[in-house]
Amino acid sequence: MKNIIFVVGLILCLPSVADEPKETKQVCVDVKDKDGKEVKDPKTGKVKQSCKLVKQHKKLDGEKVPEKK
Repeated sequence: MKNIIFVVGLILCLPSVADEPKETKQVCVDVKDKDGKEVKDPKTGKVKQSCKLVKQHKKLDGEKVPEKK
């Protein structure tokens, strides 16, 4: 009986957490070889890049910490 109540409570709480959309940003970095030189794509001649999707976190405004005298 306790398990059923726990599962129902968990199901009711999940939609409120899952509704928050996360803002993502695509970040691309040039690919480098062992020597530190940029790797170029033979077909296009451009520098290869590795791209990832990164979550952006909101910055929270806080109060300034008082300095000790």
